[in-house]
Amino acid sequence: MAARVTYRRRNPYNTRSNKVKLVKTPGGKIRYLHIKKAGTSPKCGECHIALPGIVALRPREYATVSRARKTVQRPYGGSLCANCVKDRVVRAFLIEEQKIVKRVVKEKLLQEKAAEKKASKKSKK
Repeated sequence: MAARVTYRRRNPYNTRSNKVKLVKTPGGKIRYLHIKKAGTSPKCGECHIALPGIVALRPREYATVSRARKTVQRPYGGSLCANCVKDRVVRAFLIEEQKIVKRVVKEKLLQEKAAEKKASKKSKK
């Protein structure tokens, strides 16, 4: 006949936070071993994939872990994946290029208008 085993903590119900497994002790007894909940890895803020290089822990455990295991060495290291950071950099670069092109086109138009004014003044004389 199997030995009866009781929970070792105060919670007497089979809940998600009270999971256990049977373990045989060196003394030959069978006891419950309480199992901690598995942590989920942090997700990218934009595309929501799990961030590679960052350990999956329970939220409170991040306080005791070194910084190297919570981030990666790049801008937005612990919150965005590499592809999203790359997209942001490219987008920012293209926006800056677009601003420069607008400025150049505007200057060209002003120069053309000034040339037309000069030409119209010469033709009037």
